[in-house]
Amino acid sequence: DSFDATTRQRPADQPTTDTMNACVPALILRRLLPVILIAQGTRALIPSTPGEQTRRAITSTKEKISQFRSSNLPPRIYIDYLIPLPRETNDADIDPWPGGLAQMYPYAEDILRDVLAGVVDESSRDDCSSQVISAPDCCGFFVQESPLSPEMDVAALLFPGPDQFAKMGEIEDMVGDKRALIIFNRQFARAEDFGFFQKGEAKKLLDRYEWGFAFQEIACRGEDVKLTFEQSVGWQACVVDENGKEIEIKDPTWDAKIRPEYKALEVKINEVIPEPLWMRKMGEVQEKGLKFQRKE
Repeated sequence: DSFDATTRQRPADQPTTDTMNACVPALILRRLLPVILIAQGTRALIPSTPGEQTRRAITSTKEKISQFRSSNLPPRIYIDYLIPLPRETNDADIDPWPGGLAQMYPYAEDILRDVLAGVVDESSRDDCSSQVISAPDCCGFFVQESPLSPEMDVAALLFPGPDQFAKMGEIEDMVGDKRALIIFNRQFARAEDFGFFQKGEAKKLLDRYEWGFAFQEIACRGEDVKLTFEQSVGWQACVVDENGKEIEIKDPTWDAKIRPEYKALEVKINEVIPEPLWMRKMGEVQEKGLKFQRKE
């Protein structure tokens, strides 16, 4: 019942390629901004710190695994984690991750080990083993062993992409139906990304997966939009405006189990925030003048 995992060597020093840089997901390219709580004691719509994001990811993932097991289904879970930028990053940096996935890997690995240790009861980071699946693609495989039962082990694939499709199938078989398997910050969005000849098999495989936790960020109508998924509440969306304020974007017709589509978000943002960001900025200039002309 044990996994065959060898000691992993970090691929952080591997040469990067244009392909690796191109597949960096948009959701982790921006800065994780601090968020102002709406009222004291009220939990923000989005995590305000990396530590809070990790705690919420652990809680939601454990709930999702329990749901799978109570339904007697193989626990197969997606996690999208918004990786904070390195401390040395500044606003002038055009690309905060010039090294692509190879630069991100050690940061993501550290986060994933914390999440796995929290998801598996009575375990620690020392109970996690790992191995490299693909050094050029910066894909790793992790197993968090449970001290209670082998069936309570949780495995995870970090940064898997279409080129790892065959390996994903092998790992599925090795993990089995009782143990949980997490895909952490996937490098694909749909079955079609696996190519014309593999999309059918890929769809069968990916249809087994459900969201355990997500913290994503996109630009919609020029606004900074954050999307989250947690098992207890489903999908939520908000705009973080130029002052750092969270403005919830929701509609009673939306199904919380389904991620809001871009067009639906755009329509709702137009209702909630009629003035686009550029117009608000123009109004600020007219009222206060250009920044370099203002007296502090």
